[in-house]
Amino acid sequence: MQLEDLVLVSVDDHVVEPPDMFEGRVSARFADLAPRVDVRDDGTEIWRFDGKEATNIGLNAVAGRPVEEDGIEPTSFAEIRSGCYDIHDRVRDMDANGVIASMCFPSFPQLCGQLFAKASDPDLGLAVLRAYNDWHIDAWCGTYPGRFIPLSLPPIWDPMAMADEVRRVAAKGCHAVSFSENPSKLKLPSFHSDHWDPFWSACSDEGTLVCLHIGSSSSLVVTAPDAPIDVLIGLQPVNIVQAAADLLWSPVLRKFPDLRVALSEGGIGWIPYFLDRMDWIYTRHHGWTGQDFGNKLPSQVFGEQIVTCFIDDPAGMELRHRVGIDSMCWESDYPHSDSTWPQSPEMLMKSLDGVPDDDIEKFTHRNAMRHYRFDPFVHRPKEQCTVGALRALALDVDVTPRPGNRASGPRMTKAADLTRHPGTNK
Repeated sequence: MQLEDLVLVSVDDHVVEPPDMFEGRVSARFADLAPRVDVRDDGTEIWRFDGKEATNIGLNAVAGRPVEEDGIEPTSFAEIRSGCYDIHDRVRDMDANGVIASMCFPSFPQLCGQLFAKASDPDLGLAVLRAYNDWHIDAWCGTYPGRFIPLSLPPIWDPMAMADEVRRVAAKGCHAVSFSENPSKLKLPSFHSDHWDPFWSACSDEGTLVCLHIGSSSSLVVTAPDAPIDVLIGLQPVNIVQAAADLLWSPVLRKFPDLRVALSEGGIGWIPYFLDRMDWIYTRHHGWTGQDFGNKLPSQVFGEQIVTCFIDDPAGMELRHRVGIDSMCWESDYPHSDSTWPQSPEMLMKSLDGVPDDDIEKFTHRNAMRHYRFDPFVHRPKEQCTVGALRALALDVDVTPRPGNRASGPRMTKAADLTRHPGTNK
């Protein structure tokens, strides 16, 4: 397959929410309490909600900046590319990258709505969360039909409310929800509890895919306070490996066999060894641990119910059939620091030598269409969704790296610096 013929659907990108997103979306009772953007004395723009602050961390929105400027300093909207928060410019950036469709995780509420869960009044938290979901589905995704996969946030403080919200947004065409990779880290019941059963049941009934994004537990692997930031960045996928093991050995997947879970931004190269290890543990130890997968192995359950995601993973591509070719979905991760924008097709092609066209079509778009119940071809013919066709529409989009105005404050270089930036998602 030629680069220009690729059809790319990204199942992991991110939105930096615009300041006016809540206008007209929150009831009169809570309108004055909705999150708002404020400016600190140093010029940093932040979100304020119910006495709490949330920032857009630098590595969450560095698309279009020279890599030498990457850092963790909080930023203002003026310091980030407009495609991060403006829906029209986002689509233009997608065209320039040859990406027909995108699913966007949140920024300031954190990856599973942790900020809303901290509201002093649960009714306020629910009102704002529903307003967020309505904005995301109706305004962000609805402005350009066929270009975005809707993704909802759950009210994680109430499993019954979570179930209700899953059903409410499913009626609006949203069949994906962002949940925590490890709710125990959020001081909530773990996967091993039946606490979440109403939520799992609703997702099963509605065909809603549960997305577990790295960092959605508000916790990252820090080996030592003085370890360089490279260690933390390098070990981020360990979060998703832990989540996979926790979920696989919990009763969730076996209790809800129709449930589908995505390991978002977790990579795939580790999966063959992981599955070998899980099967080995089950075969050797289930007699005394009490685990019971019936006539299946853990690897079979994983293959049937887990959707995997990757950005650039040459090892995983070589081992794609052991990973599970029908579960693999591609990601762009715009506008985060790991993103391959604006050269995603070129980066991906480096790993595709010898890969059959049928396999390529599966992980570039067909798997995403099936798992996320999304069809961009309803809105435009497939031949108009290719990298070549989209880039032809965006010849005037400037993708040259541009230096930004650096935020004040020191750069993060050590793991211990995380304590100065508690809002970071990554």
